[in-house]
Amino acid sequence: MNKHTGPLKVAILGTKGYPYVYSGYETLVKELGERLQKRGVEVRVYCHRPLFKNKPKEVNGIKLIYTPAIETKNLTQLSHSFISMTHACFSDVDVIFVCNSGNGLFGIISRIFRKPTAINVDGLEWLRPKWKGLGAKYFLFASKMATKFYDRIINDSDEMQKVYEELFNAKSTVIAYGANPSYDSDPSKIEKWGLEKEGYYLIVGRMIPDNNADLILEGFIQSDSTRKLVIVGDVPFQDEYAIRLKNMKDDRLQFTGYITDPEELKALYHNCFAYFHGHEYGGTNPTLIKAMAYGCAILALDTRFSRETLQDGKHGWFFEKDAASVAKLLVKAEESPKEMQILRETAREGLTDKYNWDRVTDRYLEVFEELRNP
Repeated sequence: MNKHTGPLKVAILGTKGYPYVYSGYETLVKELGERLQKRGVEVRVYCHRPLFKNKPKEVNGIKLIYTPAIETKNLTQLSHSFISMTHACFSDVDVIFVCNSGNGLFGIISRIFRKPTAINVDGLEWLRPKWKGLGAKYFLFASKMATKFYDRIINDSDEMQKVYEELFNAKSTVIAYGANPSYDSDPSKIEKWGLEKEGYYLIVGRMIPDNNADLILEGFIQSDSTRKLVIVGDVPFQDEYAIRLKNMKDDRLQFTGYITDPEELKALYHNCFAYFHGHEYGGTNPTLIKAMAYGCAILALDTRFSRETLQDGKHGWFFEKDAASVAKLLVKAEESPKEMQILRETAREGLTDKYNWDRVTDRYLEVFEELRNP
């Protein structure tokens, strides 16, 4: 077989697009796409058309393709990926990179067209509380199909790799999610909420059940802490769970909603007494390694994924999935200011080479080149 030469052409789909940054996947597209482009790769990102008021054909050297979707809560993402995958298969790209295991079925399209593919399957979508019944069954089925139809499965943690081996008897490549260490921020940015340095705990994430903000809030309310608990995030639709959280009565709770200013968010991370992490079903979680990159003392739900990232407790303390465990850990944190300071000072040391965005890009580029020239 002749070796392919010339610039590598990669299509990325399965996210909301670029430079739209809303979640971990869009951040991956931004950090990876920009670095690939600077290394001479032609990057094409499929964008969800209704989300973009302006539709430039190119941003930062990345080519943008705007595709439609069936605009319903359950079909938007999947229909957008289906249309994008079909379009990419008719194009001259060398490799198609797909995000989200929910798109696992669409690998059959690329198989028919003989387009090399890789898919980042992310977390245990089928276990997330929002996908009940048929939704959970679909995600489990789609994740299994991803292992059949795609040329390369990518997981972002060693523990998630084990899950795919245990459940689907499938081999996968581990490429972690990256983080950008930061040491400085403007402390005045937190004054708008009446906050002081180390005078509050912090939660960052969508208000959905699998992030377990409810048990963190309940545990905090049980505690005698004089600090505040700041909750950053929301959901983009009316939701009973989010409404219940916001209706919890305690003067120490402070809901900021979404924060779009990255400097404000950075200041909140930098100045918190500790960061609470309740995410349950992911692999390498973006908000957790961001907390490490920003030098936070971390209090995390005890999961196999958090233990991997925090190196079994070297870079954070753990609580069980109940409010009493949260309250107990809060007492320990309040009584251990020196230990908390050590966690803050050593947090960035936990960001080993595998969490470096340039190294992450190296690994993806290796995979894409191997797929182009098998």
